[in-house]
This record gives sequence, C-alpha cells and structure tokens, in this order.
Amino acid sequence: MASIETYDFKGKRAIIRVDFNVPLDENFNVTDDTRIRAAIPTIKKVLAGGGSVILMSHLGRPKEGPTDKFSLRHIIPALEKNLGVKVDFADDCIGSQASEKAAALKPGQVLLLENLRFYKEEEKGDEKFAEKLASLADCYINDAFGTAHRAHASTTIIAKFFPADKMFGYVMEGELKAIDKVLEAPERPFIAILGGAKVSTKITIIEKLFSKVDVLIAAGGMTYTIQAALGGKIGKSMCEKDQFDTALRMIEKAKEMGVKLVLAEDAVCISEFRNDAPTQICPANDIPDGWEGVDIGPKTRKKFAEVIENCKTILWNGPMGVFEMDNFAAGSKAVADAIAVATQKGAFSLIGGGDSVACINKFKMADKVSYNSTGGGALLEYIEGAELPGVAAIRK
Repeated sequence: MASIETYDFKGKRAIIRVDFNVPLDENFNVTDDTRIRAAIPTIKKVLAGGGSVILMSHLGRPKEGPTDKFSLRHIIPALEKNLGVKVDFADDCIGSQASEKAAALKPGQVLLLENLRFYKEEEKGDEKFAEKLASLADCYINDAFGTAHRAHASTTIIAKFFPADKMFGYVMEGELKAIDKVLEAPERPFIAILGGAKVSTKITIIEKLFSKVDVLIAAGGMTYTIQAALGGKIGKSMCEKDQFDTALRMIEKAKEMGVKLVLAEDAVCISEFRNDAPTQICPANDIPDGWEGVDIGPKTRKKFAEVIENCKTILWNGPMGVFEMDNFAAGSKAVADAIAVATQKGAFSLIGGGDSVACINKFKMADKVSYNSTGGGALLEYIEGAELPGVAAIRK
C-alpha cells in the first residue's frame, strides 16, 4: 500500500471513497456536516500535491434506483463551503458523463459523483461496477471508515485495480490509530461506557472488552433488561426477556475477569412517551407499573462521573437515555461532561460513532474529547476483532 503522506499526486486523478452519508432537513440542507469536515484534509492534501479529486459516496438507503431525495447534489453547498473550492457534479457515478468529466479534470479541480447506491452493484460488491469506477482515476484513497466493515464495490473491490496506488486517507488513518491506541496499549484504568437500547446488540463487544478493560459501565436501555434478569421491577421499560441468561452470564463473567461492572442505580421515569411528560425518579430495579425509564437518575450520574473522572483511557459507545428529547438528555450530558473532565486531566477518550458522536455534537463538546469516531458499526466490528474488508483491501 502507498501512503498519502509520501505519494506523488502531481498530475494524477485520485478517486476518494468518502462517507458523505449526512443528515438532510426537509429542504435538503445538511444539518450535521461532521463527516464532510472530516474528509477535507484528505481532499486538500491531494489538491496541494498537484492532483485532482473525484469524490464518491452513498447517501441514505435508496431502494428503487435514482431518487432525488437521495441525490448527492444536495450536499454540494455544504461541501464547497467547507472546502473553499468549486465542486463539479456528475449526475451518474459511471457512464459517459462521469468518464468525460473525470478525463477533463485539471490539477486543483474536484468532481463529485452521484450516489453509488443508485446501483445495486455497489452493495453487491460487483467487480465490473468497481472496474468502471476505477477507470476514472489513477489512484484510490479509502477515507470512509464508516463503511469499512462492508465489502462493497467502492470500499473494497475497487482496491484490486490499484495494486500499487491505493492508500488510506486521513480519516481512516486517524480512526485506526485511535482505536489501536485504545485496544493495544491503553493507559490504565481503562473504562468502556456502553449505552444504547439492547443487550443483544452489545453482548459480543461486552465479552470482547472484558479481556481489555478495568471498568465497564452498562447503561441505557440495557439497564432494564439487566435489572429484570436480576429480579427487579422495571414497569413498562424496554426489556429483552430472551436475554436474561445473557445478562446474568455477563455479570458472572465480569466477576471472573476482575472487571468492575457499574450499573445504574436510579432512573428518570415517565408514563407517557413525550418530552414534556411528568417524570419521577425511581430506583432502577423498582419502577412502578405503567412507568418506563428513559434516562439515568441523579444518583447514577454522580456515581458514573466519579468513576469516569478517575480513568486514563475511555471508550464511549451509546447514550444513557432518550437524549434526542431535551428533557431526557441530562444523563448523557453528565457522562459527556465527566469524559471532558478526564480528558482535560490527561485521559485519552474515544467517542464511538453514531449516537455517542451525536450526543457530543448536541452538547457542543467535540473539541473536549480526544477522538470522535465517524463509524458506528465499523468501530464495533473492529473492536470485536473482525477484519474489516475496507481496511484489509488496502493493507494487502
């Protein structure tokens, strides 16, 4: 594999797989440009080296081929604003227009291709489709960590057409360094904070982390499945009854491995699912019938903060509650604040993708943590020990 730092881009066209799968409002304005901003240093590196850039990405999950609401042309204003360069657009990612526009690129110019997922071949990892994309450029850069766990045409298959001219962009390099730092040589104590809804989706990562961490906080919706498994009353809180054995086994495993498992003690509860619903604070294992837990309570916030602030390596994946509703975001905010305090004291903090990054952005704290991962699923699979196809394709 080549290195973006030393590669000679002079006169070359670089096709870059970026992750521009960003949220849009009803008027097609980008509401969170984190992923666009993340890709800018890689694009600028190629342009500064005398090359031109062809950008390719997916947006959303289009089911029936080309659909205007999933068109990448909607993101051009946000991209041009962040990049400070005019961006040309090809209204197809392959075909004659894409070929002609790519061939006409001069050093310093940028072309954005239409949504890759308008073709079923992209997700199928079709070789002929990958070859058509490859024919547009002289070198390939994968900078889309968020899709590195999928063996798609543009993330994995395309790499074989650039045996000596393929490399990671800065997003990918940064992600892999940050995760390796946390997993391979963490400063101790090392804490993992896992939230989110379900035990079933987190159990593989929990089991993997038991051999690496000193402390594990299991919170969010998982709390209620765990408390119910232990015989507690959880009202109408979210619960996976088929995961009781898993939850009990997890508690045993933590003891066996000498990992301090920290659970929520109290919860903010509501009887109707709306932001302005009346609330009451209940013990996490004694929630009245007809009520449900939607956030960690004040006792738990204090307990979690004390534990987090004494750690040297921190991995956070998954919110503490329904943080999208402002009245139930206090638990996630308390965790974010504690991580910021620990980071300021010298801890290394990795915020793991998806909702956790959305939390950090909501609280405007992205600059108060060490690293915000752009990939939710990819990060989890990498931590679980899976070889990510998009990473392997460049390294091999």
